[in-house]
Amino acid sequence: MFQQTIKHFKINYDVSNENNSFSSGDLITGHISFDLTKETKITSISMALTGRANVHWSTGGGGGRRRRRNRRHFTAKLDFFNFNSVIVQEDSATGGTARLQPGRHLYPFTCQLPQGDFPSTFRGVFGQILYSLTVGIHRPWHMAKDFVTELNFVHRIDTNQPELHAPLSGSNSMTLCGLWCASGPITMTVSVEKKAFTPGETVKIICRFSNASTRTATPKVALQQKQGFYTFNRTNQRMVTKKLASVTGEPVSAHTPDAHATIMLAIPTLTPLTISNCSIIVVDYLIEVCLSVRASSDLTVLVPIILCDTPVNAC
Repeated sequence: MFQQTIKHFKINYDVSNENNSFSSGDLITGHISFDLTKETKITSISMALTGRANVHWSTGGGGGRRRRRNRRHFTAKLDFFNFNSVIVQEDSATGGTARLQPGRHLYPFTCQLPQGDFPSTFRGVFGQILYSLTVGIHRPWHMAKDFVTELNFVHRIDTNQPELHAPLSGSNSMTLCGLWCASGPITMTVSVEKKAFTPGETVKIICRFSNASTRTATPKVALQQKQGFYTFNRTNQRMVTKKLASVTGEPVSAHTPDAHATIMLAIPTLTPLTISNCSIIVVDYLIEVCLSVRASSDLTVLVPIILCDTPVNAC
């Protein structure tokens, strides 16, 4: 069988950055390599460079045949590009096939990603955005054998935009209700030094609290990821929220008129980038700062941030 004939197939490509990533317009160079255990006839070796997104989820149904019949499925697909090229071609002059001898074989290739506003690679709960190189080996009277390697594609944004460097802030307040009367108010003001961060960076959150109540309040900070999945024209949607990191600060005692805290929150290194340029998949991030008070709802401030691949300095 063909799987026993070809061994150690690899698609090797060169990278120019530590993130092993590519972006719009980048040139991809590399080579394919494999070992043959015997002489093999081929008509061609082809390569396809593709980028696509797809979403899928279902609602209703459950166990049992009748319930499964009532289940509704929602899907959408986008093809960003699909380019094909040939690495090895049969002899068109004679109509013959190439005969590859046993041993090691190596073929270089070059291809270029198209220019365009394509979203970054992403794998989510109900959908994914994937970029790949597929090499197909075609033989006479046989189905083609495909080998696939995924590319880490990054959508690079213009980090010179002033709003990405500017600080963000928000505030909120609440009053606790007791048995006979309301206690003093609790207020919270939150500031973040800038809007754009990179995975692996640490966010400095500056908090100011005023706790005029009779209860202790504990600050908690979390990085929330919101995944949105849509069908075309956004007629149907599915939302998922995930907490990626969290930190608990020092409690703020009752009857404390003015307290300050600086809380550091590390963004996990492998966190996907923000996606706002895809019609069926959107990925957003929020810094959620909560004051947790016993026997009461939390006091919350949400600060939206962007994750990009290029470091951005604060103003």
